Amino acid sequence: MEVGVEVKKIDSQGRLILPADWRESEVGESRELYIVKRRGYLKVIPKRRVDLTEDFDNVDLGVEAIESWKEFERRFHEVSQ
Repeated sequence: MEVGVEVKKIDSQGRLILPADWRESEVGESRELYIVKRRGYLKVIPKRRVDLTEDFDNVDLGVEAIESWKEFERRFHEVSQ
């Protein structure tokens, strides 16, 4: 993808054409974008799927297993104070 500035015209319905190479590399299959409206400009950000479980097994709570949740909470709050 070539990085740079392009001047585009909008049609009578307010549509514009996004560069094909950007669409292919950044948007992909989802075909969804976030449009952030600011005073004087728009920001176009590709919507990406986020895997919320990606880091679940990487958190170190300092315990082997949680047998009693109440006991874990009590010790956790003692340590964090």
